[in-house]
Amino acid sequence: MINRELIRIKLVQVLYSYIQKGIYKPDVAEKELLLSMDKAYDLYNYLLMLLVEVGRMSVRMHEMRVARSKKLKDGVTWSRKFVDNRFIIQLESNRQLRSYCAEQRLSWADQEDFVRDLYNKVEQSDFYHKYMFSNTSSYEEDREIWRLIYRHLICNNDNLANLLEDINVYWNDDKFIVDTFVLKTINRFTENSTAAEPLIPEYKSDTDRDFATKLLYRAIVGQEYFNELIASTTRKWELSRIAMMDKIILQLGLAEITTFPNIPLSVSINEYVEIAKMYSTPKSGKYINATLDTIAKRLMEEGKLVKESPTPTPTKEEEE
Repeated sequence: MINRELIRIKLVQVLYSYIQKGIYKPDVAEKELLLSMDKAYDLYNYLLMLLVEVGRMSVRMHEMRVARSKKLKDGVTWSRKFVDNRFIIQLESNRQLRSYCAEQRLSWADQEDFVRDLYNKVEQSDFYHKYMFSNTSSYEEDREIWRLIYRHLICNNDNLANLLEDINVYWNDDKFIVDTFVLKTINRFTENSTAAEPLIPEYKSDTDRDFATKLLYRAIVGQEYFNELIASTTRKWELSRIAMMDKIILQLGLAEITTFPNIPLSVSINEYVEIAKMYSTPKSGKYINATLDTIAKRLMEEGKLVKESPTPTPTKEEEE
């Protein structure tokens, strides 16, 4: 689940914190980086568990309504279609999810008001009504309703964003990527999935973890060298006048370009341009792009940078 895109974002966060605190201990920064990535995987499991909790809330609400109807003898019959949803029953019984949340003590028990409010929004949605009044019943329909719930009510939920930020300062930045993995997980379930259905692992391979730690170390120990490269392209003002976030993004970009010859230059530059747009000023994207491109071309002309060629550009799926 921890892909290169998320790793680069984590590196920017950790390096910014590292420089701000003035600790200058690479091992401390590495420990913070690995912890931060572990927390991103916590978020993945926590959001899956949120679906389970909404499912449990639906069961409680159904039982309450049935009991009330019996007491009032109003003759109302309450549909069990949503509470008997086959996908959510599978997810609730998933051993990996249950075990991970128990080990990491991830629980929505203290957020009952939020879960109830979210369930009320589910009941008010058009797609919920369409699902409940459909004359068909299939596993695909059961899974699709939860995909719609996640996309429309969880992906862009301000109340959830505030709640997550209170739990972990990095979770809001992680969420837009983690959301894609939750949706992928929903799509991976089939009618034949059992309690042993594997969830997406924290790392696709050890190479991604090594990429993260190696890049962080290179950015830190090579900071002086990278600043000299950056300063050599600055004509209008001194290095000290460059926004701190821009310098950090440039340092990481240069560390990646000079340390990983197998990654296409265009891929590295584009990734840091996108991060600049997200974390720095409106003009930072163009500045990062021009600076990295200028320095890389000069280093190649001087024979100080060699990129493997030809190298196919990896797809998002391959990076994940």
